[in-house]
Amino acid sequence: MCRVFAAQDPEGYRQINRSIRIDGHSTSIQLEATFWTLLDEIADSQDLTTPKFISKLYDEAIEINGEIPNFASMLRTTCALYLRGHRPSVDERMALKQEAA
Repeated sequence: MCRVFAAQDPEGYRQINRSIRIDGHSTSIQLEATFWTLLDEIADSQDLTTPKFISKLYDEAIEINGEIPNFASMLRTTCALYLRGHRPSVDERMALKQEAA
């Protein structure tokens, strides 16, 4: 069982930094390549660019929680939730498309 995890391609856990503008400020986020791939997929599923998705996620999380103690960790858990099947409904995706138009 552990061989599946132990034999994974090291490229998947290579650290990647991306610069993103959030709330009007440029910031650098460091995540493993696998998480960036998943965030790209999540953003694409909502017809958003990855930077736009991350910025929107940040804004909504601040609105709901008031603060984000560790945004990189929040992005990782966002990916985990997505993989567990917590995906926007068709209605939510349609509302996002209308909002973007």
